[in-house]
Amino acid sequence: MPETIPGFTHHRVPATDDGIALHVAVGGTGSPVVLLHGFPQTYLMWRHVAADLAADHTVICPDLRGYGASDKPAEAADGATYAKRTMAADIVAVARALGHDRFALAGHDRGALVAFRAGLDHPDAVTHLAALDVLPTLDMWEAMHGTTAAVGFHLYLMAQPPGLPERMIAAAPDDFFGHFLDLWGTDPAAIPAAVRAAYLDACRAAVPSIVADYRASAGIDVAHDRADREAGHRLRMPVAVLQQDWGAALGFDAEALWRAWAPDLHHETVAYGHFMAEEAPADVAKALRALLDRR
Repeated sequence: MPETIPGFTHHRVPATDDGIALHVAVGGTGSPVVLLHGFPQTYLMWRHVAADLAADHTVICPDLRGYGASDKPAEAADGATYAKRTMAADIVAVARALGHDRFALAGHDRGALVAFRAGLDHPDAVTHLAALDVLPTLDMWEAMHGTTAAVGFHLYLMAQPPGLPERMIAAAPDDFFGHFLDLWGTDPAAIPAAVRAAYLDACRAAVPSIVADYRASAGIDVAHDRADREAGHRLRMPVAVLQQDWGAALGFDAEALWRAWAPDLHHETVAYGHFMAEEAPADVAKALRALLDRR
């Protein structure tokens, strides 16, 4: 399997004034849709959905800052380098550089957290927002407690100060990142060997920046979410969430948590695994088209 999306072109697009650029795959024509990948993946996770949507949309698939072929700046002491606020600003700048001041935005996992922050910080740019299999950062930390939180051990590991997490993960990166590819999916065939190898190659080369992304979510991202919650800020655009039934295991109501942030919400609990854009791409594309039809 080629490590690309057929018919898409590849670009390095400036995201900041100080020279940070993102790798972006672009295809199709029509109203713009930006798709943000999750962990431990790259833009390639959207290959099926992107090809579907490109029939009548301009589809933009970046590698997030710190991932894939995008730039990986060193983490600043204040955590802002990989704050979702910073990463969301990257996406808005890249879309604008490609000629799109307004666009629909969908994210999976880490990408969904960036999309969530973009929707709050840039409501005039994001017309529609979709989040796949994640809770907003603040809600996620509040929902995890007791022994059930062991499923999220990587969140606690990568929340630690710089040094130890990076060394531990770099000692066996394929085992670490491959663990999640194996554990979180329900259909091994959905991530073929060549794609899996591409994910592991990309993660192996990005351990410090991936850890920095997660570390930000245990610090500065929580502070940003809490400030927005206390100020009563909400997502003003139509929102769709596709999610496994985490609440059944961890004891929370996912739809209620999301609705507190998104009054115009369609929430759907799905039966397939975490890597839903690869396991059920037709269903995900259909859900995104339904979101785009909402006004």
